[in-house]
Amino acid sequence: MAVPGNAGIGRKWSCHPIRYGDRDTFFEIVEQNAVDLVVVGPEGPLVEGMADALVKRGIAVFGPTAKAARLEGSKVFMKTFAQEVGIPTAPFKVFKSPTAARAYVRTLDVPPVIKADGLCAGKGVVVAESVSEALSAVDAILERRAFGESGAAIVVEERLHGQEVSVQAMCDGERMFVLPVAQDHKRLKDGDLGANTGGMGAYAPVPLVTPELEKRIRDRILEPTLTGMRDRGMPFRGVLFAGLMITPEGDPFLLEFNARFGDPEAQVTLPLLQGDFGQVCYACARGELEEGMLTIENRHSLGVVLASHGYPKNVRTGDSIRGLDEVESLEDVKLFHAGTRALGDRLVTSSGRVVTIVGMADSLQNARDRAYQACDMISFDGMQLRRDIGGRALS
Repeated sequence: MAVPGNAGIGRKWSCHPIRYGDRDTFFEIVEQNAVDLVVVGPEGPLVEGMADALVKRGIAVFGPTAKAARLEGSKVFMKTFAQEVGIPTAPFKVFKSPTAARAYVRTLDVPPVIKADGLCAGKGVVVAESVSEALSAVDAILERRAFGESGAAIVVEERLHGQEVSVQAMCDGERMFVLPVAQDHKRLKDGDLGANTGGMGAYAPVPLVTPELEKRIRDRILEPTLTGMRDRGMPFRGVLFAGLMITPEGDPFLLEFNARFGDPEAQVTLPLLQGDFGQVCYACARGELEEGMLTIENRHSLGVVLASHGYPKNVRTGDSIRGLDEVESLEDVKLFHAGTRALGDRLVTSSGRVVTIVGMADSLQNARDRAYQACDMISFDGMQLRRDIGGRALS
């Protein structure tokens, strides 16, 4: 079952569309249905202690405690932790005073990155193109409190250059299973133009990340994180998502941690796994992950997000979606619902990112062809998509 779920999940399983934050009703649903395992998807409930509350009720949770979720919930905590355990990350300073922050920014020769400390629904990071833009970000976050208490402190860090990739690891507090490396496409339009979004598509694996580089990422970033969190009395159980920058010299640097699966990275990596995914989540929740419970297929996957009219700012909803049933019958294509809801006998758009179409094949090019062929079978008024997902890897 899913809470709250969407129209796609509702076709196969039961959904309980309760109001966000209604813990009492959620716990009633869990207890009435004798739920053995809860997988917490969003970062908000994790940072607010949902996993802690479930564990107190004797229910296994695939997701970190509130303390461990600070890896995502606090940029200051994450950067300080990375520095303490020797994880390569951009040089940074932390400020609570807008006056001190502005004075520091004015001393910089290169515009920095400004990050609000807390959760800001993906809007709390400004990659400044000029010192004046950086100063405006400082004013907005610290002076005018655009993000409330999430902006009580900021991180000012050096901007790194290279290619961004995402690595997700399923962890049980001591051990981990690392998923294939993925590369997301954040900008709305082809050629990495347009507004920043939650992600317009992704692919996996990433040719840039060789087996040797993947080992370095594990040894220098993932393992020190798991060990460091354990040693600090907050073992990390759940998905550790590392957003990395691979510099032109081939060195990995940590940009951010998330405490849950990435979207759309999960959609292109999970289909490449073989094994009992639910059992692995349960094993991680109980600290019992074993080698060999999951394996990775030697295949490629590529996902394309179909977004609503006006996304990401002025989203229009309620448009009828056509072609989903035909796509669901295709071989080596998976359809993941996001912003869909049932309206009578129709499915309509209900939020910005509507569905993700994933093609799988023995090569990235063939996976891409499958995904786009499926995309062309779907339509709704105002539909937006990028036509260049995976293009950098194929060029």
